[in-house]
Amino acid sequence: MATPFLVSFDPASPSSSLTLQQIAYFGRVSIKVSSLAQAEEFLRQNFRLLDVYVDATDISSTGDLVDVLNAGAAKIFISLEQLTALSQEQSVPSSRLVVYTSSDSQIDAFQQWVAESAERKDAGLCVESAASVKAVSEKLGLNPEAQSLYCKPSSAVTEESLKQTLKDGAVSIISSQNLTLDRNQADGKIAAASLIAARAVTDQNNGLYATSVTDERGTCLGFVWSSDESISEALRTGTGVYQSRKRGLWYKGQSSGDVQELIRVGFDCDSDCLVFVVNQIGRGFCHLGTASCFGPYNGLSRLQKTLQERKADAPAGSYTARLFNEPKLAQAKIMEEADELCRAETKEEIAFEAADLLYFALTRCVAAGVSLEDVERNLDLKSLKVKRRKGDAKGPWAEKAGIAKAAPEKPQEKSQPAPVVDENARIEMTRVVTASTPVNVVKDHLKRPSQKSNDAIVGLVRPIIQDVRENGDAGVLKYTHKFEKATSLTSPVIHAPFPAELMQLSAETRDAIDVSIGNIERFHAAQKGSSGALQMETMPGVVCSRFSRPIERVGLYVPGGTAVLPSTAMMLGVPAMVAGCQKIVLASPPRADGSISPEIVYVAHKVGAESIVLAGGAQAVAAMAYGTESITKVDKILGPGNQFVTAAKMLVSNDTSAGVSIDMPAGPSEVLVIADKDANPAFVASDLLSQAEHGVDSQVILIAIDLNEAQLQAIEDEVDAQAKALPRMDIVKGSLAHSVTFVVKDIAEAMTLSNEYAPEHLILQVNNAESVVELVQNAGSVFIGQWTPESVGDYSAGVNHSLPTYGYAKQYSGVNLGSFVKHITSSNLTADGLLGLALTVEQLAGVEGLEAHKRAVSIRVAAMKKN
Repeated sequence: MATPFLVSFDPASPSSSLTLQQIAYFGRVSIKVSSLAQAEEFLRQNFRLLDVYVDATDISSTGDLVDVLNAGAAKIFISLEQLTALSQEQSVPSSRLVVYTSSDSQIDAFQQWVAESAERKDAGLCVESAASVKAVSEKLGLNPEAQSLYCKPSSAVTEESLKQTLKDGAVSIISSQNLTLDRNQADGKIAAASLIAARAVTDQNNGLYATSVTDERGTCLGFVWSSDESISEALRTGTGVYQSRKRGLWYKGQSSGDVQELIRVGFDCDSDCLVFVVNQIGRGFCHLGTASCFGPYNGLSRLQKTLQERKADAPAGSYTARLFNEPKLAQAKIMEEADELCRAETKEEIAFEAADLLYFALTRCVAAGVSLEDVERNLDLKSLKVKRRKGDAKGPWAEKAGIAKAAPEKPQEKSQPAPVVDENARIEMTRVVTASTPVNVVKDHLKRPSQKSNDAIVGLVRPIIQDVRENGDAGVLKYTHKFEKATSLTSPVIHAPFPAELMQLSAETRDAIDVSIGNIERFHAAQKGSSGALQMETMPGVVCSRFSRPIERVGLYVPGGTAVLPSTAMMLGVPAMVAGCQKIVLASPPRADGSISPEIVYVAHKVGAESIVLAGGAQAVAAMAYGTESITKVDKILGPGNQFVTAAKMLVSNDTSAGVSIDMPAGPSEVLVIADKDANPAFVASDLLSQAEHGVDSQVILIAIDLNEAQLQAIEDEVDAQAKALPRMDIVKGSLAHSVTFVVKDIAEAMTLSNEYAPEHLILQVNNAESVVELVQNAGSVFIGQWTPESVGDYSAGVNHSLPTYGYAKQYSGVNLGSFVKHITSSNLTADGLLGLALTVEQLAGVEGLEAHKRAVSIRVAAMKKN
């Protein structure tokens, strides 16, 4: 299923326009080596990457040539002389050999060699001239689809000559230095996507390429269409990119987050169907949330997915979790089940015991980070061996099986199959008792849910930012139409003063927003004293001062997603107003009809916002970072968002030409609740669920201090009952699937875990909660006592709810007044002050060899002395 060309790569000089990971997209690579050791090293390091073809013409030993094949080379390129020597090795299949020829006489000799035995018909031939490909193919009667004829031109190649070679039925060998993944040719390089498309067969009705998307195990995930542009984008970004017949270029997972990492691109047998092999991230390929468009995984793939989920977050009482936590138990079960499989006699017994053994063996693999794909690749490599061991059983096992004399052994009792976990029983969190759990396992449970591949996310975000930067309003509208479906919008922004009809609210909602804004404003205004002017005389005549100025232009990102969030607009807009920012720009995704939440418009009006950008995601971030015809460029972007928003914020903040900073990296919402025996179970459950309902990627943690089984059960019962009563129950279930309850002995252990986790929200539902605050080292915001739910901080208490997540509370503060101001320092010296510092400054400047620094002082001192 490889592409119709072979990329050559020099391990001794790896600098290339393509990395090995990118070369792997084409299914195979050719390397030239001078020794067996060099070949073995490369094959060992890259055994999972792709099929490796080894140019072994510099290896003189016939035994070493065999060993190169034995080490896992898919094929070796050899000379006619080497071929003659290898012909004596009966174990070498001709399908693994490609013979270099450079003249008609050598081609005739190869043809004669093939004719001597029917077993040699699968050998490959490599020619140096593209012009001879068609003639050689016809002379030898080769099947163009068999890909047994190769061409490695000795002169410079062009895209046209390569396409002709492909058309004539040969596999072109192209240096990685000559290829580019960009669609447009650069510096004379050849676009790899163009070569792939040269072999593809278009559909007669729509002119697109039929495309089957599979995982690494060959399971078909779905059927899609591709175009020249989508193939190029897939190669360039390293992700699954296809062509939607309705919406145009389709970056898989850009809106859902279920992105794909590209592994390989190839064809079916007659090239009328492209094959994309991908690593599917997230729920699955299908929009219904299943692994594929043909339903969920089955068999070993299904078992592997379940085990991987159990490793990340196993339900309380899960037998699989016990196997992960007790390696010796897993080892014992593997030996036990292997023995029982050996003893099984009937077809049904063998199938049953084999299933048990596969379950425990795969559990052992997943625990060690080994996948079925790793196992299957090793099986494939074993099939490539041309020299094999005798394969006798080792002494003790041979004796046990009766091959050698063995002592009589008592029959063992049949073990019970592993218990089946009822997936629909309860909505609950994993429980970890720290006193009986290894420290490394506790640390594993403190890890956040796995995020999508950063490389894949950045690959999707980067072209959006570039498009908006280059095309302004048109670029913003393009993606707003695409992602928000707001195709009626003709402008990506609305400017103040905002029309009253956009702020039609109930009196109750208007009053609630006004009260909340008042509290947020008062709390942030009180911060002015601590961040205001500072002036002091550090020594006689030397006055140093610090004063603050508001950041002039700020961009505030207010997510849309699964909920309307006017609270975020308040939390960002009010401190910007209090700080005195001259221009406040809000950005939020519009509805499908192009409108925006009236609550957000009302908040924008109250805080004096200049405009509202009607866009979300990376395009909104790019619009505010660079500015467009109608959207004001800002100096700082603040606000939470999904991974695409976060990636975009990081990208623009690292672009010096953008000249924009950000508040903090942000991730999914999270809460950590510390509860003791005095805590109300209903209160604890409600606090956990208030964050779990944000999204399936949110995480909640409960640290229970010395609670007995009845007290733990009371909280778990409340979580189950309250969760099932929520309208967002499915989201809550997804969040709780990777959430944890830690049972600890005392408040000191609880705070150690909490500080290590560094939660966005920390809730202290413990006796004398105020005294515990001094133990808090890392947290975004703390909620003290049973009457302080996290909800009041989210909306109306006055503190800010834009907080660091994903452990960044160790390094970052939440949004506060200081987020919207910058501090400027000043120095003011009298003549006496300069005289007092002169020798000090001159000495240090001299030490650093900065003469101009030194003279700036000495000239002034000299001038004083003249006067």
